[in-house]
Amino acid sequence: MESISQLGLGFFGLTSISAKQNQLKLYRQIHQICFHGKGGYDWNTVYNLPIYLRNFIFFEIKKHYDEENAESETAKNPDVQVVHPGSNSKPTKKVTPPNFKSSSSPIKYS
Repeated sequence: MESISQLGLGFFGLTSISAKQNQLKLYRQIHQICFHGKGGYDWNTVYNLPIYLRNFIFFEIKKHYDEENAESETAKNPDVQVVHPGSNSKPTKKVTPPNFKSSSSPIKYS
């Protein structure tokens, strides 16, 4: 299919490639909301939501799971402080490896 436009672009710059990419992005977002919403949303409801509301729900679910992952990381290794996504603070505690070279006496094995 040839473009009638002299610029070679489709309707408002939407090409067949970018249309497919946008469609995949939409379907992935709907899948993420339905899957990670744990049964709170069905596909038709999410598909028919206004875009701003669907994006809000998607990013709230993403934020929840990011915070959950950060908490599980701190539970696994309490010496390292994990910075939560979206916060501007930097970790205050650093992990320092042990200095094995400065041991007082070498270990002798019999």
